[in-house]
Amino acid sequence: IVNWCPFHKTALSDEEVKHAEKQGNFWYIYYPMTEGDGSITVATTRPETMLGDTAIAVSPQDERYKHLVGKTVQLPILNRTLPIITDDFVDAKFGTGAVKVTPAHDPNDFEIGRRHDLPYVVVIDESGKMTAEAGALFEGLDRFECRNKLVAELEKRGLLEKTENHTYSIGICYRCSTVIEPLLSDQWFLKMAPLAEKAIKAVKKGEITFYPKKWEKDFFYWMENIRDWCISRQLWWGHRVPVWYCKTCGEIIASPENPVHCRKCNSNTLKQDEDVLDTWFSSWLWPFSTLNWPKNTPEMKYFYPTSVLVSGYDILFFWIARMIMAGLWFTGKKPFNSVYITGMIKDELGRIMTKSLGNGIDPLEMVEKYGADAVRYSLIALSTEGQDIKLSRQKFEMGRNFANKIWNAYRFLKMKESEVTPHGSDVTESGTIEDLSDRWILSRLHSTWRTAFEKFNQFKLNEALNAIYNFLWHDYCDWYVEILKDRLNGRNSEASASLMNVALPTFKKTMEMLHPFMPFITEEIWQNIAPHGAESIMITNPGNYSEGFIAAQSEKDMMLIQQIIYSVRNVRGEMNVPPAKKAQLIIKCSKMDKLEVIRKHLDYIFRLSGIEKVDMGPDMVKPPQSATVVIPEMEIYIPLAGLINIEEEHKRLSKEVARLKNQIRSIKSNLSNKEFLKKAPANVVEKEHEKLDTFAGNVEKLQNNLIALEEQ
Repeated sequence: IVNWCPFHKTALSDEEVKHAEKQGNFWYIYYPMTEGDGSITVATTRPETMLGDTAIAVSPQDERYKHLVGKTVQLPILNRTLPIITDDFVDAKFGTGAVKVTPAHDPNDFEIGRRHDLPYVVVIDESGKMTAEAGALFEGLDRFECRNKLVAELEKRGLLEKTENHTYSIGICYRCSTVIEPLLSDQWFLKMAPLAEKAIKAVKKGEITFYPKKWEKDFFYWMENIRDWCISRQLWWGHRVPVWYCKTCGEIIASPENPVHCRKCNSNTLKQDEDVLDTWFSSWLWPFSTLNWPKNTPEMKYFYPTSVLVSGYDILFFWIARMIMAGLWFTGKKPFNSVYITGMIKDELGRIMTKSLGNGIDPLEMVEKYGADAVRYSLIALSTEGQDIKLSRQKFEMGRNFANKIWNAYRFLKMKESEVTPHGSDVTESGTIEDLSDRWILSRLHSTWRTAFEKFNQFKLNEALNAIYNFLWHDYCDWYVEILKDRLNGRNSEASASLMNVALPTFKKTMEMLHPFMPFITEEIWQNIAPHGAESIMITNPGNYSEGFIAAQSEKDMMLIQQIIYSVRNVRGEMNVPPAKKAQLIIKCSKMDKLEVIRKHLDYIFRLSGIEKVDMGPDMVKPPQSATVVIPEMEIYIPLAGLINIEEEHKRLSKEVARLKNQIRSIKSNLSNKEFLKKAPANVVEKEHEKLDTFAGNVEKLQNNLIALEEQ
């Protein structure tokens, strides 16, 4: 018995059948006993198939029906006599404990029919219409029209006990979503268990590795529960089944070449099977059939097996598992070493992109608008270890913004390069580094390089890219370049040396790390940053990161300076301090080593946070009307008197707190409204929760600022 699509009029393999939840009914139908009074009640979700029933089955352990086993019932409407049998397949707790057996229209019933030698009565044809076996009342009706008419007829005759609502799973065609009909059909099958056994062993021995590893569990489930593969299809296109039939003697001939004569009777009246092979039957041979297999060609020797297969999880069994089985069976070798499983790209509502929904995004349109590298960056950055991506057009903007950031950094470096004279040698190769920012950025470069290298080899591509992004955007552009700008404004030789021997080589090395992700922009920039020996960035040897440049203490010291600058900037922003106003900083800290780091690098704090005076020590006291920031082992006070109008700022903050509280009340009202929760899409409800958390956090910050302003 096969899965049959009445729309395409072809058989489908089990893997080509999708499953969907359906709200339907359980119909409880009386089957009258042929002798005496009484009946047996059977529950079914597909009453139209009862016209093909050939038995009623009960569990051998079910005491309720033991006295009926061996007796017979009348099939309602058609009045065919059916035996009552026992079979271990029947679940006594499901429905009434008695099931109708329709061997020609249900795979489980088919097996029961084989065990009990039951007849097979076909009542639904290949078009999904009822056959003559269904009776004159229903012949020619569509199966679902028949269902409605049959139920009405049963009710009319008093044979319908009751109807219950019931949710159950239905099989639908993966192409057209037509409800699948199990049908008896002559098809070609491939015995799969021996092939699956080899594939299981290869993965368990680590010869083939899945990334992420969680997909191995799904792979083993498919392989350990594999069924024979229905490989023939009743379609007009595809590879013809390589089987011929002798019209003279009936011999069946399977051959890779077109046979001329029958091998049994020597007749030349041969006819090829009209069916075609399942599409995946040719696809599973792809890794080696494209290399002229079975010939042992130079291409076969060089390219097989390959290193990595990249594919979506939706075809894990359709293609990936089958390629593994085919490769091991036909060549004796695995087809690839690693399998990288990607997620599915969905729309922003989490729906699969389809033509019918019209929710697809044309990648060429996005490339035209944002650039190829921006599109590549955005897709990789969103790809988290095989997880699905909720994609919208707006998400490509982050790739464009990153590309713009790279170009701006490059233009700044080239502009400054033309203003200075080369100094010394590239300190990424040799030399002593005096400035903290230089030591720090080189340490961050090599730390990032190490992280990206490790993540890349683990197929965690988004994490590798994210490490490079954070380094280039935040460490290099937001911090190092800003510090370098001020140093270069001083026109000193030390800053010029940093530009030529640290800033430019670091940027060049970052382009080499970024190249696999953003090939076009990195090639263009790399070609214009001298010196380099290779013709292209793609064939250059980037070398390895150097542990000697990874300076934990420099990174720790720089982080302390950054925390202080961040704190001041945040307070200035939250309290509406004008940019031109210089502030005072008071740092209370008992750790002398930290205070020493701050003293050495006060120039960073002065230039990057708008501070003109810093007092620090273990005994510092918080002045009245001061903002407070706490970082590990340190308290930072920023006196606000003289920087802002305290009274006006108090009014502004109070007004903002009131506004946010109103927003919070409104959101809470929505989230406590059952009608809103019932009707609103899940993503809207999720956004409301996110807004609630954000507003609550903002209120807390503003109230703390109000407390600071109220201090006397």
